[in-house]
Amino acid sequence: MLKIRDDIVNKIRAAADVAVLREALQKAVELEHATIPAYLTALYSIKQGQNVEAAQILHSVAVQEMLHLTIAANVLNAIGGAPSIDHPGFIPVFPGPLPMGVHEGLAVGLEKLTRGLVYNTFMVIEEPEVQQHFPLKAPRLHAAAPTPRPKAPASGYASIGDFYTAIIEKITELGQHIFTGDPARQVVDNTWFPADQLFPIRTVSDAARGLGVIIEQGEGTGKSPEDPDKGIAHYYRFAEIVYGRKLVADSSEPSGYSYSGAPVTLDPAGIWDLYPNARTVDYAPGSRARHLAEQFNYSYTSLLRALHTTFNGSPDKLRSSLGLMFELKLLAGNLVSTLIPGTTLFAAPTFEYTPISV
Repeated sequence: MLKIRDDIVNKIRAAADVAVLREALQKAVELEHATIPAYLTALYSIKQGQNVEAAQILHSVAVQEMLHLTIAANVLNAIGGAPSIDHPGFIPVFPGPLPMGVHEGLAVGLEKLTRGLVYNTFMVIEEPEVQQHFPLKAPRLHAAAPTPRPKAPASGYASIGDFYTAIIEKITELGQHIFTGDPARQVVDNTWFPADQLFPIRTVSDAARGLGVIIEQGEGTGKSPEDPDKGIAHYYRFAEIVYGRKLVADSSEPSGYSYSGAPVTLDPAGIWDLYPNARTVDYAPGSRARHLAEQFNYSYTSLLRALHTTFNGSPDKLRSSLGLMFELKLLAGNLVSTLIPGTTLFAAPTFEYTPISV
């Protein structure tokens, strides 16, 4: 499971006022965003019409991370904060650590989709505090699992679940009087997200329920790989890519589940061989790759700016903001199919902040 320093969680638990909560929720917004570029790069590396099941898994998890970002921003707004998104420091350095130094030693990069990437990075990011083990009962489609993933830090660390639980407990302790934010700033658009997952945060119980969605969609309930909405938690969805089979209910197993469902293929021939952890400066000035990478970064920065506007007083703009995700997909499709001259590698998105003049 992802580990966070004890002192960060203890600071929340010891907080005497709302300021520490606002700081923690801003960091939560940053953390929920931080994995999206890595997940999208892996998704964009899949050739059109290939590895469909794996693409669906990556897409669904990335969308839910956007939901989690939105929930954290809504809670921050509800207690009188203001989400800060439109600035270079909002974007992590790739490859590099997650915000707050989460899971010391884990470097998250921008790479093509491989089983090793899923096993050693994505499943580490999403690993639940109480991990459940389910058998693979169908013929394995791939080779044995990749090399062991990085070990979690030792003592002195709490889990991300503990981080969110500490926020919930402190909100509960401080009570309703900290909800000083303008209710009109709450972002709710059930075209993108179901009403039972994205809803206005106006009370202590609303905040607890919303932050609970973040915990449960990532980890499951602790007793089941499913979240309360009967979707498979992120960790087990990624495991489907590793094992090559869907996780399904199985009454013949004591655990109630097994990886014995429909195949989840991962054919390397259906993956663009991307330049790993690319930066714009890696592409020659004037080249097609450089031009497309700069276009992509402009659109990505426009998305961050639109989200910042959405969460800071224009909640009706969520739909158009997230519509920029489709533009990113189109730009990425052109980028990843561009061969870098003098190499056998294809260009990759770099997710760098580009100042936009208004």
